[in-house]
Amino acid sequence: MWRPPERIRWEPDPGIWPSADEAASARLFQPVNIGPIELESSTWVPAMVPWRATGDGEVTDNVLDWYGRFARGRPGAIVVEATGIRDIPSGPLLRIGDDRFIPGLTDLVETVRRESDGHTRLFIQLIDFLAVRRRPDPAKYFERFLEINQQHRDALGAADWPEETIRARLAELPEDELADTLTSRELEALHQGYRERVTDTGLPQIAELPAVLPDLFADAALRAREAGFDGVELHYAHAYTMASFLSALNSRVDGYGGSRENRARLPLEVYAAVRAAVGADFVVGTRFLAEDCIDGGNTVEDAAHFGAEFARAGFNVLSLSRGGKFEDAKRPAVGQAAYPYTGPSGYECMPQFISDARGPFGRNVAPVAAIRAAVREAGCDTPVVLTGGIHGFRQAEDILQADQADIIGFARQSLADPDWFRKVRSGHGDAVRVCEYTNYCEALDQKHVPVTCQLWDRKNLDEPGIAKTEDGKRRMTAPEWEPDES
Repeated sequence: MWRPPERIRWEPDPGIWPSADEAASARLFQPVNIGPIELESSTWVPAMVPWRATGDGEVTDNVLDWYGRFARGRPGAIVVEATGIRDIPSGPLLRIGDDRFIPGLTDLVETVRRESDGHTRLFIQLIDFLAVRRRPDPAKYFERFLEINQQHRDALGAADWPEETIRARLAELPEDELADTLTSRELEALHQGYRERVTDTGLPQIAELPAVLPDLFADAALRAREAGFDGVELHYAHAYTMASFLSALNSRVDGYGGSRENRARLPLEVYAAVRAAVGADFVVGTRFLAEDCIDGGNTVEDAAHFGAEFARAGFNVLSLSRGGKFEDAKRPAVGQAAYPYTGPSGYECMPQFISDARGPFGRNVAPVAAIRAAVREAGCDTPVVLTGGIHGFRQAEDILQADQADIIGFARQSLADPDWFRKVRSGHGDAVRVCEYTNYCEALDQKHVPVTCQLWDRKNLDEPGIAKTEDGKRRMTAPEWEPDES
């Protein structure tokens, strides 16, 4: 992952923990309404992909254990990981693109209900993504994948050369000459791996996205409702399809790109289809970006406009992230796919303890506050979820008291200690296992292996009955906690 050049070392500082009485009166632990339902507290576990599904996208015992462990901490809500709406292979990611996934997802809902004793609400995040291929071996790229055209012949002065000769010559060119010979997209396919964009409207599957996606999302939301979830979160963030439609880089000329109004058109059409399918008594929220954090991408002003539009349309909750884009991702190794959290925008999404003068904690507070203000100015009371480096009670409570957000999301901190909510609420904050923001978990995610936390994954490995990774070296869930009654 990219690091800021200042390389200032920061330490997490959760501050003073509240007593049980202080916590009971805190806004963080007060109920909050989200459309047709109520959360018991203003606490939220955002979607995190743990890489525990089967290769066919089915729920496994490890998936149930993962979400059951978070549920025992009793946050106000848990959002299940990004779950694919298409019935296509996508590795060990959950899927919801066919009715056959409903039984496993029903088991997941029942697990969270049981393990939280009914105290935690459960949503599922619905995602669509476009094709991304691994970075090819350069020799194979020039031998097989590159389509030779007149531009290559002209650049090489090779009007009459056989194609195989052109391919061999291109493979020999140094980097600076390649940059003058290949297009930017061809260079990207060589250095990063081929990636579809929503602007590739010459491809039939891309041109038809506005006609296809509303029904795909609506059908997935109906399956989520049948499985018993309290609602769905439409994934409009980061490097994926819907965020790409929202982005200022979306230059489609079919009415779905260019102006803000056109860029929001498909996201609003998807919402309308989902709402028509599930009805008014089912939560429909969205996760989108407070800032794209890339050159030419969306700013806070863009996000404030979209937030107000989403609220007016009827979304029940707005959850804000930032960054995490392909456009500035680090070049992957040959045979690996580009990962959208390795560049500067990825750092903004998951800042680490090595940071700049702003530090890694609460970088999203001011942008989210501006977006919430725009939503209120639009006459909407839609609750807004803020995430990003929040790990202490005082930090979270001050944000709520200042009306900068309505709900606080704890991602890496809840991974480090799923019992954060129980511990703080019961006056046992001193027992919290505080996240160190090393991004150990993010490095595992990048490798597409089961995500764990370095603070607990090697503890008590001889404990009877615990699940371990295949190599037997890491726990699959955090150690259990029971308060000391002495």
